[in-house]
Amino acid sequence: GFSSMESFVNEVIPENILNKKKIDIGEEKDEESTLKELRKIALQNKVFKSFIGEGHYNTITPKVILRNVFENPSWYTSYTPYQPEISQGRLEALINFQTMISDLTAMDIANASLLDEATAAAEAMTLAKRSSKSKSNTFFVDNNCFKNTINVLKTRALPLGIKIKIGSIQEANSCDYFGILLQYPGSDGELRNFEKIVSYAQKQNALTVFASDLLALTLLKAPGEFNADIVIGSSQRFGVPLGCGGPHAAFMAVNENLKRSLPGRIVGASIDSSGELAYRLALQTREQHIRREKATSNICTAQALLAIMAGFYAVYHGPEGLKQIAKSVNDLTNLLAQNLKENGFQLLNESFFDTLTISTRHKTKEIIDRALSAECNLRIIDENSVGISLDETSTSEDVKNFRKQIIEHVVPYCKILSENKREILGLDHVYFYDGINFLEGD
Repeated sequence: GFSSMESFVNEVIPENILNKKKIDIGEEKDEESTLKELRKIALQNKVFKSFIGEGHYNTITPKVILRNVFENPSWYTSYTPYQPEISQGRLEALINFQTMISDLTAMDIANASLLDEATAAAEAMTLAKRSSKSKSNTFFVDNNCFKNTINVLKTRALPLGIKIKIGSIQEANSCDYFGILLQYPGSDGELRNFEKIVSYAQKQNALTVFASDLLALTLLKAPGEFNADIVIGSSQRFGVPLGCGGPHAAFMAVNENLKRSLPGRIVGASIDSSGELAYRLALQTREQHIRREKATSNICTAQALLAIMAGFYAVYHGPEGLKQIAKSVNDLTNLLAQNLKENGFQLLNESFFDTLTISTRHKTKEIIDRALSAECNLRIIDENSVGISLDETSTSEDVKNFRKQIIEHVVPYCKILSENKREILGLDHVYFYDGINFLEGD
């Protein structure tokens, strides 16, 4: 033990971060005075519209979901549905989420959500390590992945002794690895055909992991049709607010061979004692539920509320509604691209769904300053390029705003699908579980 709290703190906290100086927090205040000061501080925040992307997008939460789910304590205070007898509604909502993910990704089975996209990628990496027959200790990461995902992968890989190799898809065609992570669509917005790299990985006994965008998958060829082994991503843009960067419900879907190693929880359908359909937690792989040495994950929670919201969002809009939202986003992105090209800007991605990477020719700071003056946040890539991602809330007014700040004139609005590579478009794979219609009364 320790003789004092001071000796305990000195032992536990590293010297380079331990501050022994007395903190001047001022005189104590009552609750009302404190709230008044906090409001004053909060008003200094300037909330600009975000066009940064990278897995975080503005979205419109349907009011019926906002009122009846997101703001309803019966939903947002509920704990894990260990007792199926009293949790049939939540379990049915979660199996709707699972089925939605399986349908959009064209994979065999999905879990009932994970923490976020970056940690889901880390879980996919360890899943690939456990399941791959490759003797390699290298996990290859597409350099077009989101930076946050790459950072989390590095952190998770270090104590496990896994080597992270970051490179282009061309490099991946000549490397040895046990698994590979591919971003689809890429961080720069590019849409690529991954058939060749998936085929190469399979020959190396490596598993392929796709990090995907659910809204894009309503229009694009699904990862499962590329023969992906694992698909991860975030369901945030399906009606879940940005929330200062989180929390957001991630997902993971796998093929049939990996179902016993899938981390997190899986809700399944069964038959109760009366012979009626009943839902229950069918598979739980974390160490709280089974022997530690047999566990495939140490995930202690999921994002059940946010996963349920995303599933309800899909039910609310339906397959055609989701496709229409995706097409509208793509149409506006195409309009913006036309404006940029007409005015001499070079697009660094040949194809796109909702994201454009623009060559700024050393004028990044000038463009960013102009955008900030219009209360818009763009993604700073480097001094020669910026990124712009549009979303469900984007409008023609936003494009006009960009035109005023960056572009000098406008071209006629043509409602066409952007020049995506046609061989990777697939609009016929979207099927939805329709067992829930929470909008109808009794």
